[in-house]
Amino acid sequence: MSFGIKLFAGRASQGLAQNIAKSYGASLGDVKVTVFSDGEFQPSFEETVRGQDVFLIQSTMPPSDNLFELLLMVDAARRASARKIIAVIPYFGFARQDRKDKPRVAIGAKLIANMLMAAGVDRVMTMDLHADQIQGFFEVPVDHLYASTLFLRELENMDLNNLVMAAPDAGGAKRANSYAKKLNTGLALCHKQRKKANEIAEMTVIGDVVGKDVVIIDDMCDTAGTLTTSADLFISKGAKSVRAFCTHAVLSGSAYERINNSKLTELVVTDSIPITRQSDKIRVVSVSDLFADVIKRLMNNESISPHFVIS
Repeated sequence: MSFGIKLFAGRASQGLAQNIAKSYGASLGDVKVTVFSDGEFQPSFEETVRGQDVFLIQSTMPPSDNLFELLLMVDAARRASARKIIAVIPYFGFARQDRKDKPRVAIGAKLIANMLMAAGVDRVMTMDLHADQIQGFFEVPVDHLYASTLFLRELENMDLNNLVMAAPDAGGAKRANSYAKKLNTGLALCHKQRKKANEIAEMTVIGDVVGKDVVIIDDMCDTAGTLTTSADLFISKGAKSVRAFCTHAVLSGSAYERINNSKLTELVVTDSIPITRQSDKIRVVSVSDLFADVIKRLMNNESISPHFVIS
């Protein structure tokens, strides 16, 4: 017996969802969101989903309305008798809250996993989680994709002869080292100390970058403070050029100004989060084909491991 598939998008990811649907060879389903005068909203499917495999595409960056809209869509699909509900979350918000790093704080990523499962998801598809162990917060299957599938191709096309992979902090060392091994290049690391969140107190460079084309790898760029400070520091230590590849373009606060005023040659990001402003230094690589192919493989019960060139 064959089952149908329907793709729907939340308001936060309309552009990406349109591209995923086009790449898959389908049209997005019709979702209507009614907004009441006090700000409350109610999504509803304007077509049947009974017996269908329903894919709900929505990144959950702030505001929290994006997350809650996804939860409401999951609940609506379950109550409308969808066969399976797959939450496609290109950017999994609150993933930085993956552990108790100080007393009396929440583990937000676990709470969101609980809410998604309580709402009724059967599967989650996401990309470059801030911490891999978040997959274990779910009691349903999680397809964790990696932007390295796309970024490696971009790096190979650049044909940089003196390439050195770099991490902006110790937390990103494993990711940068995986790229360095795959491309057979050197590795550099920035060691930073913070006084408080989003504020760097001190930063130093570990590794040889003199005369090198440095590529910084990270899962997200938020305020761009760490990224631009790292880039400027690498240049001051003798680097020939500095580029950055960051999966999720959060770009909050003064991020755009910092990037434009920095020594960065280029920042390459994906469209997991919509870019709100244009910059000559920011280039977007779409993940739509990757997600569409994984959805096809999932529907055909095929392996998705060929996409895991670096994990």
